[in-house]
Amino acid sequence: MSVARLAVDRAFVAGDLDRRLFGSFVEHMGRCVYTGIYEPGHATADENGFRTDVLDLVRELGVTAVRYPGGNFVSNYNWEDGVGPKDQRPRRLDLAWRAIETNQFGTDEFVAWAGKAGVEPIWAVNLGTRGIAEAVELLQYCNLPAGTEVSDRRVANGSEKPHDIRIWCLGNEMDGPWQIGHKTAEEYARLAEETANAMRRVDPELELVVCGSSNRGMPTFGDWERTVLERTYDQVDHISLHAYYEPNGDDQASFLAAAEEMDRFITEVVATADHVKALKRSDKVMTLSFDEWNVWYQRHFPGELGLGIREVSPLIEDTYTVDDAVVVGSLLITLLRHADRVKIACQAQLVNVIGPIRTEPDGPAWRQTIFHPFALTARYAGNKVLQTEIAGPELETKAFGKVPALWSTATYDETTGETVLFVVNRSETEEVDLQFPAPGLELIEHLGLYDDDRSAVNSATDPDRVVPRTVETTTVQGGTGTATLPPASWHMIRLSPGGTR
Repeated sequence: MSVARLAVDRAFVAGDLDRRLFGSFVEHMGRCVYTGIYEPGHATADENGFRTDVLDLVRELGVTAVRYPGGNFVSNYNWEDGVGPKDQRPRRLDLAWRAIETNQFGTDEFVAWAGKAGVEPIWAVNLGTRGIAEAVELLQYCNLPAGTEVSDRRVANGSEKPHDIRIWCLGNEMDGPWQIGHKTAEEYARLAEETANAMRRVDPELELVVCGSSNRGMPTFGDWERTVLERTYDQVDHISLHAYYEPNGDDQASFLAAAEEMDRFITEVVATADHVKALKRSDKVMTLSFDEWNVWYQRHFPGELGLGIREVSPLIEDTYTVDDAVVVGSLLITLLRHADRVKIACQAQLVNVIGPIRTEPDGPAWRQTIFHPFALTARYAGNKVLQTEIAGPELETKAFGKVPALWSTATYDETTGETVLFVVNRSETEEVDLQFPAPGLELIEHLGLYDDDRSAVNSATDPDRVVPRTVETTTVQGGTGTATLPPASWHMIRLSPGGTR
């Protein structure tokens, strides 16, 4: 067994935690909306058609904000189709996923659902097939009090009070050739600049997110960010990042170390943003919205043109293993490690479509394996993210070279005095004995997610096959803690000045 030593001290703060880092994403894609969060006629459906079994799981997951309505879907979406009397809403062909959109769930329904779920809406506008005028009209519909033609439409549709949506995304993945209305960096930068300017004429206090690269592997990555920010730096608050992770063939070692890729992506976007800040002689610090991230087995996806035109049907409903949950836990650790600059993050998506929650039409809802590290991190992470360093074994990976076997972060809650360690053992074969400082602290609990069968999954018939387990062997004595971390495992260790085992 190898030994690793973790250094952490609450005096060394990496950043303040913005709770919107625990966001998620709902897109009109596959079964995320229809038979996911919305299914009139389901045994648990409320008067709005919202599945209350799903709402219960969303609250348990600890989601704080949800981005809507896309995603690729938004780039050919007419928001007006999804408001007003349902029997008058048009059926449209969604070009993003080649699906028939019934528009039975739209703007007002999502705002009502978000209120019941207790989450903040993050709204994306269509800058693919539409532009400034449509974005401003949608903003007026959502945020202006009665007294204008557009806001009076909202009132007539049953929402007298403004929706007061504060965070708006200026399009989606506009660098991607797959995007309807794809643009060059210069084209998008000009449109985003003018859209931001017009939206701020309606509401100067909005938070605006400008599109960064849709992934780090794009040939325009870096140059896209520079070009867009040179135009929009003074008008926007955040720049977006998107990334999905999956094994490359049988290289599971690199997959377990996927957080290295996310870590480098964030560092590079920060460097580019700070370069533009220097060019502009600005005092403003551009922060990041990592508003799409998850494990996604894209090799199983046939591509948009491989989809037949159809109504609601399953699409990229990945079933997640123990290893997938460990990777998701490590990605959350990475987001926390960059809490000084990452202020919003959205795991994509919330339900069914590569989601932590799965449902069956007219049937049950259950937690996938990846639900658990997210829920526990959202529940127990304190408001200060602490710097951590680990001295211990290293791994050799094909994708990233030599990396630390353990990946960690820690948080401190100023109200309770509680310190929480989040640690992943990324080794496939080696158990690691972790030693950590705990001066004046007692162990509250140590929960771990791991299994002898790393391919184990949860299902409708066995929804609790994989759940966090209490690690009984962890101890704190004389100001030092010791925990044994099995191979390929995620861990949360809670310590408190007044805690008890």
